[in-house]
Amino acid sequence: MINRVLIRLKIIQIVYAYYQNGSKNLDSAEKELFFSLSKAYDLYNYLLMLMMALTNYAQKRISAAKAKLAPTPEELYPNTKFVENKFIAQLEVNKQLLDFMSTQKRSWDNDEDFVKSLYEKIIASDIYKEYMASDDRSYEADRELWRKLYKTFIFNNEALDSLLEDQSLYWNDDKEIVDTFVLKTIKRFDEKNGANQELLPEFKDDEDREFARRLFRRTILNCDYYRHLISENIRNWDLDRVAFMDVIIMQCALAEILSFPNIPISVSLNEYVDIAKLYSTAKSGSFVNGTLDGIVNQLKKDGKLSKN
Repeated sequence: MINRVLIRLKIIQIVYAYYQNGSKNLDSAEKELFFSLSKAYDLYNYLLMLMMALTNYAQKRISAAKAKLAPTPEELYPNTKFVENKFIAQLEVNKQLLDFMSTQKRSWDNDEDFVKSLYEKIIASDIYKEYMASDDRSYEADRELWRKLYKTFIFNNEALDSLLEDQSLYWNDDKEIVDTFVLKTIKRFDEKNGANQELLPEFKDDEDREFARRLFRRTILNCDYYRHLISENIRNWDLDRVAFMDVIIMQCALAEILSFPNIPISVSLNEYVDIAKLYSTAKSGSFVNGTLDGIVNQLKKDGKLSKN
């Protein structure tokens, strides 16, 4: 699940913190990096659980309505299509998710007010109303409902972002990326796999884990060389006047460009320019792009960079 976009972002965050930390212990910082990545995977599982929590809340509402002293016919004989959703039924027995819930002891029980508020928005939506009115009881229709609901009500949800931030500082910048992983997971679910449906793994493979470790260490260990390259290409500026986050972003970009010949330079440049646009100053995108482009051209000219 943890892709290289998230790895790059986490490395920049940890490297930034490393220089702010007086002790500057490289091994400890590397452990912090991998712990931070593992917390992103926790968030992935936790957001999958949110869909189950919404369904459980809906079931509670139905049960409470039936238990009234004088329930209406609608309350006695409700439309149970939403709570009997086949995709959610499969998610509820998923072995990997159940294992996560057991070991991490996480649930949405303490956030029922948020779950209630989100549920109210869902049942007021056209997406929900059209689904409940439809005669289509297929697994595909049930799965598609949750893809739409997630994209509409959970993706880019400021109230949820705030709630998650209160629970873990590691989740501040993770949710937008993790949301895409959850949507991908919903799309991948297949009824025939039952409880054995595979969730996305924490790392796609050992190569991505090694990419994280090596990029982090190269960024720090070769710091002086990378900053020398940056200084040479901003002749009209003193490096001390450049936004510190821009320096970190370029330092990490140069570590990737010079250490991973299998990654095209254009891919690396685009990734770090995008990060600069999102996480540094308003002018950082163009500044980082121009500086890195100048360094790459000079390295090629000097014969120190041979990849395309």
